[in-house]
Amino acid sequence: METNITRAQAVGLLKKYNKEPFHIHHACTVEAVMRWFAEELGHGDVEFWGLCGLLHDVDFETYPEDHCRKAPELLAEIQAEDALVHAVCSHGYGICSDVEPVHEMEKVLFACDELTGLVGAAARMRPSKSCTDMELSSLKKKFKDKRFAAGCSRDVIRAGAEQLGWELDRLMQMTLDAMKASEAQIEAQFQKDTEA
Repeated sequence: METNITRAQAVGLLKKYNKEPFHIHHACTVEAVMRWFAEELGHGDVEFWGLCGLLHDVDFETYPEDHCRKAPELLAEIQAEDALVHAVCSHGYGICSDVEPVHEMEKVLFACDELTGLVGAAARMRPSKSCTDMELSSLKKKFKDKRFAAGCSRDVIRAGAEQLGWELDRLMQMTLDAMKASEAQIEAQFQKDTEA
């Protein structure tokens, strides 16, 4: 899959509808994780995967009640391809959208969105404030503690692993690896995007 959208266009649209730094940071995180997965799984369309991650919550802050339903209208402002719109809408499948993830990329986005939030919350609790020294066993403990980062749906994460046909441990380890590999890049990109 290819896209004619530039990252600058995507960031412009994201910032038009999202002012909260937390949401911009989450978008940068999911973008980097999606790029990592595209490369790891042998897909050539790394840019497309990344932009889907960057724009997945484009409507969330401004239109929380219409999350995933308002996205097509906003994405039309930058002439987003149908495949990108479908991917963005499918990440909310069964929660706020009836658009089902079909492509492997859409399934990864569905699975990783909530999980990146859990990893990020766990990292902020560590003395290092980083996920680079986090082990899978530590993440699994946080996953089992329903009170920790309660907004990160464990059911969605489990459903995502199931859609991919992966063991939950594989999804968690790969997402953790992606965030470890991308942490410095995410922070640099977030600073650049918020200053632009």
